[in-house]
Amino acid sequence: MSDIDGAESTDREGRSAISTRGAVAHLGIVATVLALVLACTPAPVAGPSDSSLGWGLTHTQYSADVGDSAAVKTARKALSAQSLPQNQHVMGWGAGNPEPSPGRYDFSALDRRMDLIRQTGGTPVITLCCAPDWMKGGTPGRTAWSRLETAPSPDHYDDFAALAATVAERYPDVRHFIVWNEFKGFFDESKNRWNHEGYTALYNRVHRALKKVNEENLVGGPYLTMDSYPPRHTMNASDLRGPWGSIDQRVLNAFDYWNRHKAGADFVVVDGTSYTRNGTAPPDEFRATDKFTAVGRWVRQRTSAPLWWAEYHIERGDNGDRDHGSESLHRALQAAGLIAMVKGGATTGFYWNPQNRGEPCARCLWRSTELTDGTGGHALPVLDLIRRFDKEFPPGTTYRSVDVAPDDAPKVRVLANDKVMLVVNTLDRPLKAKIDGRTVNLDGYQVRWFRAVARLGQHL
Repeated sequence: MSDIDGAESTDREGRSAISTRGAVAHLGIVATVLALVLACTPAPVAGPSDSSLGWGLTHTQYSADVGDSAAVKTARKALSAQSLPQNQHVMGWGAGNPEPSPGRYDFSALDRRMDLIRQTGGTPVITLCCAPDWMKGGTPGRTAWSRLETAPSPDHYDDFAALAATVAERYPDVRHFIVWNEFKGFFDESKNRWNHEGYTALYNRVHRALKKVNEENLVGGPYLTMDSYPPRHTMNASDLRGPWGSIDQRVLNAFDYWNRHKAGADFVVVDGTSYTRNGTAPPDEFRATDKFTAVGRWVRQRTSAPLWWAEYHIERGDNGDRDHGSESLHRALQAAGLIAMVKGGATTGFYWNPQNRGEPCARCLWRSTELTDGTGGHALPVLDLIRRFDKEFPPGTTYRSVDVAPDDAPKVRVLANDKVMLVVNTLDRPLKAKIDGRTVNLDGYQVRWFRAVARLGQHL
């Protein structure tokens, strides 16, 4: 095992550290364990297909389509460095109202975003959310953005499906469509549960409309948020649980209903956070990523369709100060989360890019394109991580087991195939870990890539 490319490995804060060269002295036979054997063995996944895209990003309110011209050019260059799947909503998150009045369309903002995806070589994905105001009780010709997350009323489900078909016709190069976002507007307060019947009715209409436009269009849902409660919480708690907590049973019920009654699905979509429903994180934010593995395995038990994470928010907690945290910690958490999703059987994931207009942003993928100081648009560490992860672990990857010394297994996260190994130090201090019989030196929260040589019997 050696540092990848035999040269430099990127460490925390995006700096480079010269790796130790040459053979590491053999320290004798030590007891090893299969690294995190239950939580870290990738679930069986389908081979590569058009329904599995790999690892990319979702564009939000601000992206690389507007801003200082030099910064925009820099950001687009960063996005173009490697083809990634890129997701865009049809209304909101950077897109305007696509149909302000029945039959009157305005795709100018969405056109700009789709052009950005094409020009940067991305694989375009469209999330069909949200709905124009007139489909949900509003006045035609007016847009109340405060009601963005209101679902269309049942008598307008067909109108929304028709809009979805119009979108598919306008962008014939797009093959992948996600129906709605997080069941927004579909919670039934009177029954204290999700209106899974309503969402499924909408989904089925949209599914049929998209397939009518082109049978090769690929459609997925339900894009449910896998909300979880703290470990000792009991109300609405389910048996899908771990040290990270338990998934809300109402969410699982909604998924099962949709899965039984859907018209079809080329892929299955979920989203979730490492912190709990009330915004607090378990004491160990790295162990909290095990939730993504558990959820993935639960979904894969119910369907053979490829699993997508439309969003994955891996943070210490929803405390309103996430943009000012340590870049090294954030990068390590994202790497641990990606590993956890793969081990749960996922083949596609979209990083929700919270791009801003210039404020500090440890979670952003590039420096704001509003900056005119020469730093605007430059890639940040998490974009580098996503690009590398997508390159080294594409859909269809055959993963191998990794031996980690028993004392070190709880301190690291590891993922490997025949060519590379990704190692994450979950501690805020330096660590010497015994991995595959070799000593690996890691700085605090370091994310490190190695060349790896597979051995007989190690394929999973």
